[in-house]
Amino acid sequence: MPITGIPRRTVLAAAGATAAVAATGIAAAPTALAAAAAPTLPNGTSSDKVLVIGMDGLRYDRIDAAKAPHLKAMMANGTYGLSLLYANPMAATSSGPGWSTISTGVWPDKHGVKDNTFTGKNYTQYPGFLARLAQVRPGLSTYAAVDWKPLDAQGTVTTGADAKLVLDGDADGYVAHDATIASEAESVLRNQNPDVLFVYFGQSDIVGHNSGAQSQAYLDVIAVQDTYLGRLWAAVKARPTYASERWTVIVTTDHGHADAGGHGGSSIEERRTFVLAQGPGIAAGQRPIDTRLVDVAATVFHQLGITPDPAWGLDGKPIQQRSTDPFDSLYGSLTGRVDETGIPAGVLGFTHTAPSGWSVINNAMGTGGMTEWRGWSFATDEFWSRSQRDQSRELNVRARGVFAVADSDEWADKTFSGTYDSTLVTPAYSVSGASRVTLDFTTFYRQEGAQSAQVLVSFNGGTPTLVKSYTADVISKPQSLSVAVPAGASSVSFRFRYTGANNWYWTIDGVKVAAS
Repeated sequence: MPITGIPRRTVLAAAGATAAVAATGIAAAPTALAAAAAPTLPNGTSSDKVLVIGMDGLRYDRIDAAKAPHLKAMMANGTYGLSLLYANPMAATSSGPGWSTISTGVWPDKHGVKDNTFTGKNYTQYPGFLARLAQVRPGLSTYAAVDWKPLDAQGTVTTGADAKLVLDGDADGYVAHDATIASEAESVLRNQNPDVLFVYFGQSDIVGHNSGAQSQAYLDVIAVQDTYLGRLWAAVKARPTYASERWTVIVTTDHGHADAGGHGGSSIEERRTFVLAQGPGIAAGQRPIDTRLVDVAATVFHQLGITPDPAWGLDGKPIQQRSTDPFDSLYGSLTGRVDETGIPAGVLGFTHTAPSGWSVINNAMGTGGMTEWRGWSFATDEFWSRSQRDQSRELNVRARGVFAVADSDEWADKTFSGTYDSTLVTPAYSVSGASRVTLDFTTFYRQEGAQSAQVLVSFNGGTPTLVKSYTADVISKPQSLSVAVPAGASSVSFRFRYTGANNWYWTIDGVKVAAS
């Protein structure tokens, strides 16, 4: 029932409703809940509006096989980015960390949620996007509908919503109330004036657990949720003020599913996620290679005309912002495995060819070893993390698209001689008239034994000098190194030198050089 005495906040909650589950594993909506009145929202104030639809445990590689015309239409008319999750020890591929990452726009090492206990959550510093909107744009009309209660009770998604529908799937034996949620959200869209909505469909996860991601039942539930997406799109377009509004619709998921069902582990299938968005300024038919799950919140803010404060510490970026990373330019030339056996033959994900202006020095590199990792390579998350699971390669979350990797551990998995000694060299950048030059990049480094990782600088092609050495683990963090420019220097280049012998690895991405 509605809860009174809370200004601008309405909750419609129900628990213990029952529903029959069809042979396909798809639950029918509880009749009593379907008839409930939609909660009342304050009148919206923005012509820019955003609808975020969460489909729990929806593996993107199964959409093509499903009857899903509305999802496929969005793929054609919008931007569709695929992404892989982390794994333990950063966080499990579970709903708590997944929805926290989507809502807050930061990775689990910031929001603190590692599993479904929510122990260590840090939503005070990193609130969900609805809570953030309540802080910075309190005049917006916001709505949330969920049936996994932790999304509400733990403060993950619904906090900050002016009105919310919270159903209790747990009390009903994990029966999702997707039809009820779809009906309520459709009513809100047609009959009220919301600005931002989060609508959650959970049956895809339930069927994934019960029947597996390779089952017909899983394809059937995707088809059902696709009809709900179509109804919500129709409700948006039927609004009397639609012509003067600018609607963005985002569809995403919190994790994937194993073929046989289940998630929480480190397999590629469990780590699969996506961000699909259609709206003003979002290019049709785009398939960006650098999308990450943290981009949902950043896209919401961007579409509302809100510039995030750097103090928010967001890890995401708007989905329509195209990559300018030179490593990503290599994507079309990536090739498949050579010596690796754990990577499927059809996965194209590495090259030794550096981007234009970059180079790799392997004069001191040992011989033999795994071809893919002989000296600095350029690879994708899927290709590199498939080389060996559960050695923390899944934690390279702040790299995007194609990144540079030096991996002496994998190189040493085939007979070799000598040591791993390889240097990645940037192009030369102008520093004429500047007093300092700053090198920014994202790195992931694991220390072991006598291996070394060094950043060096060279001015005017002179002898490189040491800027920084890494001697302890750095788990996917941004770096910023500032160096004084010597008098008379006109150019600068940086080097990343890694040495080891069957030790761990070092990745580099997002390199930017700026003189001031």
